[in-house]
Amino acid sequence: MAVLARTASAAVTALSLIGLLSYIILHNNKSRSRKAALRKRSSGVAAAIGNTPLIRIDSLSDATGCEILGKAEFLNPGGSVKDRVALKIIQEALECGALSPGGVVTEGSAGSTAISLATVAPAFGCRCHVAIPDDAAIEKSQILEALGATVERVRPVSITHKEHFVNIARRRAQEANELASKYQETSEIGNHFNQLNGSDAVSETKSSNYLPDCKGGFFADQFENLANFRAHYEGTGPEIWEQVGRKLDAFVAAAGTGGTVAGVSRYLKDKDSSTKCFLVDPPGSGLFNKVTRGVMYTREEAEGRRLKNPFDTITEGIGINRLTENFKVAVLDGAFRGSDKEAVEMSRYLLKNDGLFLGSSSAMNCVGAVRVAQQMGPGHTIVTILCDSGMRHLSKFYNAEYLAQYGLTPSASGLEFLGISSGVKEQ
Repeated sequence: MAVLARTASAAVTALSLIGLLSYIILHNNKSRSRKAALRKRSSGVAAAIGNTPLIRIDSLSDATGCEILGKAEFLNPGGSVKDRVALKIIQEALECGALSPGGVVTEGSAGSTAISLATVAPAFGCRCHVAIPDDAAIEKSQILEALGATVERVRPVSITHKEHFVNIARRRAQEANELASKYQETSEIGNHFNQLNGSDAVSETKSSNYLPDCKGGFFADQFENLANFRAHYEGTGPEIWEQVGRKLDAFVAAAGTGGTVAGVSRYLKDKDSSTKCFLVDPPGSGLFNKVTRGVMYTREEAEGRRLKNPFDTITEGIGINRLTENFKVAVLDGAFRGSDKEAVEMSRYLLKNDGLFLGSSSAMNCVGAVRVAQQMGPGHTIVTILCDSGMRHLSKFYNAEYLAQYGLTPSASGLEFLGISSGVKEQ
């Protein structure tokens, strides 16, 4: 009996040592993987993100008598301003250990952030899983699938609904973490005792769409994750400040997550408190009222006319009816309301007169820039963001049939849709 007891004790000790050794090896491997991934920030696709040109929009500048400049974010490798956000989110997650190479980055997105995450994630050895509303332009889903991301198209519902695309993305990260935990447990048993029965791991993989060797999930949470704000406070804002020679009269942009307008406005205000910063807001969004009246509501909501979408606009990626952690950090002097008709007309005007093929949010930003110029008068320098190109908006914003359904067929010959007569500068 004494011999058996000693044998059992030795076996327990051996198992404990093996377990401890496994943990140390696994921890060291993860640490080395994270460090190797983070070294990529200064090379490859990560090094190509940011430092975009600030271009003069000639037609708008000449028409208003102001210098209207656009930050050409569509020239980022992933095609939009969201590349900055994706890079910052992934880098910070890797640094703090919330994400490991081989892990899955999940996000709920109307398209651009998802495309940026799907572009950046592989550069750090990660995969991407996206939940996207099914009324977003179909080409965005096609681009995501081409980039290797897993795509779930879901019906648009309120953020309070468990099936909202953001809430689905959050759950997918949790599922990936649960799967990674199960895989780690079964792998350790198999490696040391050669007794692995893989049925549980395999069945879980089939139901979750993740590979059995998944290293966990990380929910990017672009709306509330302040890495979004920091990407623009540390990157976009300083770039603009230097590009204008440290002298700027106004900045204007629309908001979705609020990260861009918050990061840029706060940085510019920190540099020069006299710089005016404005929001331009699409139809149905509550941010205009929040900035101008301090109350988050719209007339449509008060009258109970909202049936399907959280806001009523054909523009994508901008407009929201809640305050995000990112938007709360914005420092704004006022806001303008932009219409779908103005955005559509602006996009065609810029294509015809400047050769700029811009997406819906970029067109809305340019509407905002003209509104600021009209309010401030000639002789001022105004900057806005050219978020992405029109290539992701062919099936809706640049689709004549689609626009006709909503009475949005472009017809303007100049800027008369903004009250500017052809060939006459705004006075």
